[in-house]
Amino acid sequence: DLANRADLTKGFISLLERDLTSPSLDTLELILNALDTSMGDFFADKEPATVVFTKENRVVVDDEVGIKKEVLIPGAQDREVDIMLVTLDPYSRTKKEDAHLGDECGIVISGRIFIILGKDVHKASKGDAFYYTANRQHWIENRSKRKAVILWISAPPSF
Repeated sequence: DLANRADLTKGFISLLERDLTSPSLDTLELILNALDTSMGDFFADKEPATVVFTKENRVVVDDEVGIKKEVLIPGAQDREVDIMLVTLDPYSRTKKEDAHLGDECGIVISGRIFIILGKDVHKASKGDAFYYTANRQHWIENRSKRKAVILWISAPPSF
C-alpha cells in the first residue's frame, strides 16, 4: 500500500487523491520513491521521442540566395544540436555570421567549400570533416562552378 511504502498516512494519501491538499517537495519525493520513479521521470515530457525523420519531415529554409538549407530534425530548439543538409550553388556563400556561443561541424558530401573564420580560410573537399568554435565571424563559400553539399551540425541549435 502506497501510504505504508511512503511512510505517510492513508488520510493524507486520500486528501492528495481528492485534490484537497498538495504535497511538499519532500513528500512528493517520498511518494515517487515508493512508486520507484524519480522527480525527473515524473516531470519529463511523456511524448514518445521520434527516432527516424523522413524526407517529408524536413523543413527547407530559403533565406539566402544560392543556399538551400534543409533542417533534418524539426524542433531542433528543443534539442542539443541542429542538423542541416546545406546545398551551396556555384559561386555562392552563406551569410556572414557574427561570433556566438557554440560549435559547428560537418562533412562535405560533394563539391568543395571554403570555411572562413575571421581572417583564416580553410578548404574542405568531398569526404572532409570540419569543426570550429563559432567565437568569431564565420561563413562558408563555394568558389567553384559545381554545387557543394554539406551535412552541417551546430550546437546549440542556431535555428
